[in-house]
Parts: sequence; C-alpha cells; structure tokens
Amino acid sequence: MSTSQGFDQSILKNISSPSDKERAFKLILSFFERKVYYQARRMVLNHDDANDIVQNIFIKVWLHLDEFRGDSAFSTWLFRIASNETLNYIASQKRRRHLSIDSGLSHEVEQMHSHDGFSGNEIQLKLHQAIQKLPPKQRMVFNLKYFDELPYHEMSKILGTSEGALKASYHHAVKKIENFLIGN
Repeated sequence: MSTSQGFDQSILKNISSPSDKERAFKLILSFFERKVYYQARRMVLNHDDANDIVQNIFIKVWLHLDEFRGDSAFSTWLFRIASNETLNYIASQKRRRHLSIDSGLSHEVEQMHSHDGFSGNEIQLKLHQAIQKLPPKQRMVFNLKYFDELPYHEMSKILGTSEGALKASYHHAVKKIENFLIGN
C-alpha cells in the first residue's frame, strides 16, 4: 500500500466516526496546510490574501470532509477545492476592486517589490511578473506544472479539464512568459 493510500485510508476511517473527525482534520492540516498555502500564494502573491484563501479552503474541507469517499486520492480532492477556492477568490477580488487586468497586475507587481517574502533576484522578479500577467486559470496550470511538477493526469483530476487542454494551456502560458521575458 502506498503512503497516499495509507493516508487516504486513515482519513476515511477517521471521518466515518464523528468523534474522530477532529483528529482527521488536524492530520490533514498538519500534512497539507503548507502546500495549500504555497499554491495559493503563487496565485495571489500577497501573504494576507493567501492566508484568507487557505482559511476558506480548510473551512470548506471541514464542512465537506464527510463527503470524501476515496474515489480519488485525498490530495486530489483537497487540491481541487483549493484550486476552485483560489480562482473564486481572484475573481471576487477583481469584481470588488473594479480594476482592469493591467492595473490589478501592477498592484500585484508592486506588492512583489515591497513585500518581505519576495527575496528573488531580478530574473525571478521578471518571471513572477510574467506569471502574474497570465489569466488566472492559465496561471494555475502553469504553477501546478512548473512549480509543483504535477503530471497532466493528476492536474486533470484536480482541475476537471482534459489533459490535452491542460497541455495546450501550459504551452500557451510558456510562450506568453517567454515573450514577456524577451520583451522586457
């Protein structure tokens, strides 16, 4: 039995008993909170926004934990919630701020320059600027493939998109990033 299957079986066993649900949730938090945070952080860049997203994600996980049936890996189920919540957060922020894409991006880029969490050199800064110019779903695909090194079949389960569409999206993202880096 793989580690993932063992973890999934432990979760399934613990959520079947209401008295053990809290223990299962604590296990999930300890195992996934950091990964979920960095997935969100790469999408929004701002620490506080990422924390808000993570909080929303784990509230949803807690509320729907008993709905996990083990049809897919627990990590797939969790990261699907995380991806959807992150994309929803980005969309709600755009609506709330009534910002154009470019002004929203310049705000994110300013945050990269001023935030203590970004310690990258100029090339890393340009890469992150280029990534932030991608549409949110394309940015998600790029981040999952480039940073998390997820295979397309796993991304397909998380994002509910065909592998072919994901490959095309990643290819377009790479081309846009290359054009940005060459142009700047």
